[in-house]
Amino acid sequence: MPYKADWNKYVISFVITSFIFFTAIVLSWHFNNRRLVNVRAIEDKISIDILSSETQFSLLAESSCKDVNTTFLFQELNSLAEKIEYSEQNLRGSEEIISLKKYYSLLQIKDYLLMKKVSERCQLDPIFIIYFYSNKDNCPDCARQGYVLTSLRDKHPELRVYSFDYLLDLSALRALISIYKVPDTLPALVLDEKTYTGFKSIEEIEKIIPELAEKATSTPAVSENEKPATKGRR
Repeated sequence: MPYKADWNKYVISFVITSFIFFTAIVLSWHFNNRRLVNVRAIEDKISIDILSSETQFSLLAESSCKDVNTTFLFQELNSLAEKIEYSEQNLRGSEEIISLKKYYSLLQIKDYLLMKKVSERCQLDPIFIIYFYSNKDNCPDCARQGYVLTSLRDKHPELRVYSFDYLLDLSALRALISIYKVPDTLPALVLDEKTYTGFKSIEEIEKIIPELAEKATSTPAVSENEKPATKGRR
């Protein structure tokens, strides 16, 4: 009789364990499926935004100088960057997100080249900063540098900050890195066509680019020790 009781106990334990196991499998499948749906939705939204930005590039290239609105397009790029970074943080490792990130980097390079041409044609005087960062642990100052650049952009709306993941496998990005001779000592900034490595404060950047100090607004500076919103837009 005791032997039969032990056998019943084992059967009950097996049933409970099996139930827990299969429940875990079902829940895992459910959440993975939801995650996949969310990824697709985010990808679709970003893809539409990218197509919209490309269309605006074409319109801007054909516009007369009096119709050029460079601020609006760059605001669109900044908004797109925030969406991609959010997706990258929450869907790390997704090949689709990495592909979108590469495409966005190409859009930034395209905007940079287009704005240089438009500025020359329309006698504009934009200020460019090219920022190279890494999301890996080999760049402890990248987050802080990103926050400084975000603060600078808020302080100087005319400033155009282009942010690139140094380790992104993209031939056009490799070419840009080669042109400006950017080493792998990150963070790295291209300011006024010259490359600087290591963290740079708002004051240091404004000293390198005097036009920023001359155009400084009354917007109060924010402490650089606070946590940055992003690394790249940074």
